[in-house]
Amino acid sequence: MTTAAKITDYLIDKSLKEGNPVTNKRLQKLLYYIQAWHLAINKEPLFNDKIEAWIHGPAIRSVYETYKSYVAKPIDKVRNSNIAQELGIETTRFIDRIVNAYSKYDTATLEYMTHAEDPWQKARKGLEINESSNNEITQESMRDYYSERLVNSK
Repeated sequence: MTTAAKITDYLIDKSLKEGNPVTNKRLQKLLYYIQAWHLAINKEPLFNDKIEAWIHGPAIRSVYETYKSYVAKPIDKVRNSNIAQELGIETTRFIDRIVNAYSKYDTATLEYMTHAEDPWQKARKGLEINESSNNEITQESMRDYYSERLVNSK
């Protein structure tokens, strides 16, 4: 198992090498989808960091705090450019497949998509639309929701 911080380093490094730097907000959505699909496909988390149901969608507080100084600007520096080797080929291939599947969507669309899905909605149940929250989007809710999507796509 790895950490959200290591996956974040990989995503930033990948985005910079591809000439398409990623924002903190986009990172959050990609991390969420990577974790959700890993839970559905492999029946276990890729990382144990808590994903919270924030106003603008799923978020990992530690990742947000690390890059909040960028505000909405693309992140232009990677902390560990050798992270792909550390993560290993199987993990980086998995991440790449998920990122490639979601790369066609802009960040606003990814936010809309997460808001329309059960895991985020369940975690925010009873909250006003603009009410702050640190409610957890559980691994169980992600696994169940995306496992069902996986079965229905076959």
